[in-house]
Amino acid sequence: MKHQVKPSKVITEVKEYPFQFSICTLVTDHTEYKEMKASCLKAGFGEDDCEYLIIDNSTGNSIDAYKGLNLFLQQARGEHILICHQDVIFHDDKRENLESCIKELYLKAPKWAIAGNAGRVNLKYLAINMTNGKSGETFREKDTPIRVMAVDENFMVVKNSANLALSSDLKGFHMYGADLCLLADILGYRSYVINFNLIHKSEGKLDKVFETAKTDFVRKYSKALRPRFMASTAARFYIGASKWKRLLFNTGLILFFIRQYDKFFRGKRSRLN
Repeated sequence: MKHQVKPSKVITEVKEYPFQFSICTLVTDHTEYKEMKASCLKAGFGEDDCEYLIIDNSTGNSIDAYKGLNLFLQQARGEHILICHQDVIFHDDKRENLESCIKELYLKAPKWAIAGNAGRVNLKYLAINMTNGKSGETFREKDTPIRVMAVDENFMVVKNSANLALSSDLKGFHMYGADLCLLADILGYRSYVINFNLIHKSEGKLDKVFETAKTDFVRKYSKALRPRFMASTAARFYIGASKWKRLLFNTGLILFFIRQYDKFFRGKRSRLN
């Protein structure tokens, strides 16, 4: 019996999303989360065209930030994914303010993938649009949108179509904003601080757990971004930040000696890790 051949599905660059926003939160305290969600609803993020997703860690941190955010990024159905702490409060700035900021990014910085209300511009300067929930002090960054190295994790807007993910070899609840922004940069995207202000009730802790997470982050990327000899099935080459090393190590003589080293000292053996 012959089976009828079905026509292949034609896909295009245009993707439709059932929601405009997905608001995603790791929850350890449901009372605090309800306060956050209520403020979000009041700010205009209604459940008719927004979805609210949580990971329930209220009985223990069973899913850490790296794994949890990857689940959000994989399963969120909103065009824009809002990843925020449970201890933020939407107040003066409403949905229309965020929509205006996003529209501005599409016009001025179409390669954007991540936007936040606070971030690190460089080793010297921070850009912050946030109200301190303890002191009541409000910070306003005038030069927005402003490109940053990393955004603060209290509030992040991720463009769903950028198809981002966090590292699988890092864990915990620190440095994941920097991880996401660095991976976005490698993929050709950019991160920005926008003019959207929230109340953030906590200030974070730079304790030993944070220092361990920072050490793991540095170790991972020191290896991941190391200069190296690389090869495809059709070409051999050296990659690295140094221009003169690229010129020298991509010569036929150097690549010949590297091939001989691989032949006599490394060989062809199975590598599983």
